[in-house]
Amino acid sequence: MRKAFRWLLALTVLIGTLSTAGAATAAEPEASTTDIKERLLSIPGMSLVEEKPYTGYRFFVLNYTQPVDHRRPSEGTFQQRITVLHKDVSRPTVFFTSGYNVSTSPRRSEPTQIVNGNQVSLEYRFFTPSRPAPADWSKLDIWQAASDQHRVFKALKAVYGKKWISTGGSKGGMTATYYERFYPRDMDGVVAYVAPNDVVNKEDSAYDRFFARVGTKECRDRLNAVQREALVRRESLEKKYAAHAEENNLTFTTIGSLDKAYEATVLDYVWGFWQYSLLSDCDQIPGDAKNATDDEIWNTVDTIAGFSAYADQGLTTYTPYYYQAGTQLGAPTIQFPHIEKKHIRYGYQPPRNFVPRDIPMTFQPQAMRDVDTWVRHNARHMLFVNGENDPWSAEPFRVGKGAKDSYVFTAPGLNHGANVAGLKPEQKALATARILDWAGVASDAVQADPQAAKPLAKFDAKLDKRDVRREMTLRP
Repeated sequence: MRKAFRWLLALTVLIGTLSTAGAATAAEPEASTTDIKERLLSIPGMSLVEEKPYTGYRFFVLNYTQPVDHRRPSEGTFQQRITVLHKDVSRPTVFFTSGYNVSTSPRRSEPTQIVNGNQVSLEYRFFTPSRPAPADWSKLDIWQAASDQHRVFKALKAVYGKKWISTGGSKGGMTATYYERFYPRDMDGVVAYVAPNDVVNKEDSAYDRFFARVGTKECRDRLNAVQREALVRRESLEKKYAAHAEENNLTFTTIGSLDKAYEATVLDYVWGFWQYSLLSDCDQIPGDAKNATDDEIWNTVDTIAGFSAYADQGLTTYTPYYYQAGTQLGAPTIQFPHIEKKHIRYGYQPPRNFVPRDIPMTFQPQAMRDVDTWVRHNARHMLFVNGENDPWSAEPFRVGKGAKDSYVFTAPGLNHGANVAGLKPEQKALATARILDWAGVASDAVQADPQAAKPLAKFDAKLDKRDVRREMTLRP
């Protein structure tokens, strides 16, 4: 964390950034001969953390001065971390957000590979180190975050003048969608992966229907039996949990008790399997839960759900997410018909239980309704990719009659890692063709026949590695 500058300095930097951005655009032909690092660091408010080498690219980790409150920019600033994977200013740019921390290692999202472009990645506000100090949590909302993106785009558009596409997976897909809702003129296209859309927070029956039919009955029965058995053996397994907590210095102040943390982890088990695993992985689940050893039950739950997830040490990093889930995004609640009520003491606990009590929270039900309505009627150049076996895709975004050149596709058999490459062949080609077109790099052949569309850059096993988050199950 970094302390906010004085209000006068904040106002000077913000005004300077906006005025200079326009000047840089006008002077772009001359500036194009300047080294890319110099061009980036000439942006007011931009500073270099480090540059890391990567073949075929230049990769920069940067800090950018942002207002804590975009409605009142004179009231303080903070340093927001961004990264730039630079290919060439003549290529399109992909604006990537995870919705969480940003990786400081070179990574390339699927759209970046498809268009063979540059990539700007943004750390979500209030995830450390991109957190104001002191932290006014009321300034953590989807509009403020979208405004962060808007200012970064305005600053970098002077350098990267070609087409821009925003993207992200999971909470990053939600983030890209919210950005489009509030600033629909910034991006030339949006690719949102596995983005949950919890329009009515109290209505979650779609998740129950999902778990009643996902995969096969044999796999569902295995998972349900292990989950139930872990609660039946609560007393003996909680002793193991207490020893594990002592050995690893885990505490449970925020959630309230080890017992609450234990049940929360166990109730995440089935969800976690489908979020991160494939149907083919079901043979790794104990087939006879009643006769399994305590260690076998413990190990499978720990592997999939993680017993450190609801300890203070596991929750702290994700406080900003749980705050947003409890104030705007919503959170799922599901039923457990395969478990007798006597074994469940708390049920799916609300986000309020995962955020320190000294941080006030009030839910705003209109936030997601507004976004959903806007997407249905105003989506333009938007692609939503979901996974057939991903619980978070049970409540997806949809596009209506008012939408233009926008699509919702589902990757068969895939989980929370669903992508364009996993779509059915015709949908894969169409999605790739639309991304290329939105980015302004579709060839004549692709424009004539979308089925000819292919990624413009070769797959790079290291660069194109997806950072799948497994630290906690009930987090998109």
